[in-house]
Order: sequence, then C-alpha cells, then structure tokens
Amino acid sequence: MNELTEKQLSELQRFGFNPELQRRWQNDIAEGRLSKATNAVGGDLLVPASGTIHKLPSVDTKAHAKIEQIGRDAIKNGELGVVVLNGGMATRFGGVVKGIVPVLGKSRTFLGLAVEDVLMHRKTANCNVPFYCMNSFATDEATKAHFKNHAQFGLTKDCITHLTQSVAVRMTKSGKIFELENGEPSPYGPGHGDFASSFRNSGALKSFLDGGGRYLLVRNVDNLGARIDPLVLGHHIQSGCDLTGELAPKWPDDVGGSPFQYLGRTQLIEQLRYPEGFDANVVDVFNTNTFTFSAKALDRNFDLGWYYVEKKVEDRDAVQAEHLIGEMTSHLSTNFLQVRRNGRRTRFLPMKTPEDLQSALEEIAEIYDGRDEEDDI
Repeated sequence: MNELTEKQLSELQRFGFNPELQRRWQNDIAEGRLSKATNAVGGDLLVPASGTIHKLPSVDTKAHAKIEQIGRDAIKNGELGVVVLNGGMATRFGGVVKGIVPVLGKSRTFLGLAVEDVLMHRKTANCNVPFYCMNSFATDEATKAHFKNHAQFGLTKDCITHLTQSVAVRMTKSGKIFELENGEPSPYGPGHGDFASSFRNSGALKSFLDGGGRYLLVRNVDNLGARIDPLVLGHHIQSGCDLTGELAPKWPDDVGGSPFQYLGRTQLIEQLRYPEGFDANVVDVFNTNTFTFSAKALDRNFDLGWYYVEKKVEDRDAVQAEHLIGEMTSHLSTNFLQVRRNGRRTRFLPMKTPEDLQSALEEIAEIYDGRDEEDDI
C-alpha cells in the first residue's frame, strides 16, 4: 500500500491525524471488513414503543410555562453553551466554507446569525452563553479570519472558542491512499462523531464545566432553525436524560436517520446502516442533527462505529471512514423530541444548496428579524 510522506504526516498531525487508525481502515477495506455491506445493522430495526418520542407542550398551557421557565432559569444561571458543527466543506455551495456564506446581507452569514442568537439570549437573560465552533482542517483558518474581520460579531474573544475535529485521508476501494491528480492525498473530516472527543480533548469541556456550564446545544452550521429555545432546554432538563435528540416530521424525499428500537434500546440509526430493502418509512420522523447534551455525560470515551462511505473526488470513486454523532444515543440515556419544521418556531431549516437559501430568504428573515405574523400551522 502506498504510504504518506513525513511532510504529509506532519501537516495532517496538526489536526489530530491518527496513522494507526488510518492503516487499520486501509487493511479492513482491502480485506472486506469495512464495506457497504458491513455498515448494515446486525439485528432487527423496530418501530419505537408508543410514548418514546415526545412533543413540546402547546403554547398557553401550564406545562409549557413550567418547562420554559426551567430553561430560562438555566440560561440565566449561565448553564448553557452553544456548539456549532462547522467542519464541512460545502461542495453543493461550490466548495466554500459554508459558515462564512452571507445569508441576510453581507455580514449576516450562517455563523453571524448563530452569534446573533447567542447575543440575544445573553442580553435578555443578562448572562454568559459560551460559543464554540468545531472547525476542521478545511474551515479553521477561514472561520477564524471571518470572526476577526467582523469584530467577533459583537462577542468578546473570551466568549468564543475554536476547536478542530480530527482529519483522515481518503482511500481507494482497494484500501490504498487515494491520491489527487497532483499526487497529494485527499484529506477529509471523518464526521460529526468527532464532537465528543474533540470537545473533551481540546479542554473545552473542562473549561465549560469549571465555569458552571451544564448543558450544550449542539447544531449544524447550516440549520438556521436550530436556535436557543428555553422550552427545548427545559424539556431536556425535565427529562433527566443525558441527551435530547431533536426529530422532525418526515416529508416526501427526505433522507436521513431515524430512531428505532435496536438491541434493546431506542437509538438513532442512520440511513447508511439500513439493511438492503428496508422500508424506513415505518417511522415518520427523522434526525435533525440537533442535540442538547448534559455536559457531564461527555466526560468519557465513546466507542463509536466506523462506517464505509463512497464519495466522488475529481470524478473518481474515493472511500471515507466516518463516525456519527447520532450513535451517541446508543451510549447515553436519550430524550427523543419531535420539533416543528415550519413557521417561526421551526427548528429545522437546513440550507444544503444556494437554491435552498434563495427560496427560504423570506422565511429566514421572518425568523431572525421577528415579524409578528402568526406562525404557520
């Protein structure tokens, strides 16, 4: 098998590259232990039991007011932090760093809007809400420059922490290092499953806990619906679980993992793990990749699986090994919460392409600029 040079290794190891793990993947691919077939679950996927998936209480009810107040109190006490998953290169946005793409005007970018949300709650509750960006080798430099060029969007530097996920290199279907046309390896970030280890190993978890932090909202940079919500936070706290996973109603043509009863517990199973011919529509909600964690539960190692993913790179087939943040539901007690995906209270508004963004501008402005129309039903 072809090998990385010392120079290449040195550059990759700046971002936590693990050569032993890389060699294991190469051997596993070459010998068939890591493939599309090995992604599939080893048991039955069953519909979750009735009552497993919860919904937020209706507005103007005592239950709503009680749960929302629990969340408001936690925010006011400085117990909430926000983590934005900002590691991917947006290939469908032309290969740019998506977090710095303008959304509403030149300065109101994906990351700028995420900070606006934090600043609004800091002001309302007169409290600290730490902001964390989990970047990657591909987004770290541009993201830090973006914050600097926009004066940290109004946050002081001590309120913002940049950390990086690990890096790996793509492989061929035979297990060799995939080389670009220029002869260099093709690096990539091996998935949002990096969150827990990266947050802990960077020292961010200890700092957060030492500062009185207790809960972390973890969200994708491109989900403009995933804002701080005292009601969602209060629901998480009241559940007593280590983790709350947000689920959206499934619409036609939606793709993504869903909660299933598997190996004795309800957990998120991503689509790449479905057995051949499996009907995923037996469950009518799916994973939004927005989570609330009780931070203490993250102070441990998680043995997440590695899965085989094929990508097109320079019009050739390449292979990645990835792990999934949703798989943490197989390790932590989980509160599954169905949320809205329409109206001003939507919590699921992902922007995967420039066309998505253009078609949703009015809805985005309504959400972030607070027009007073009634929510959609």
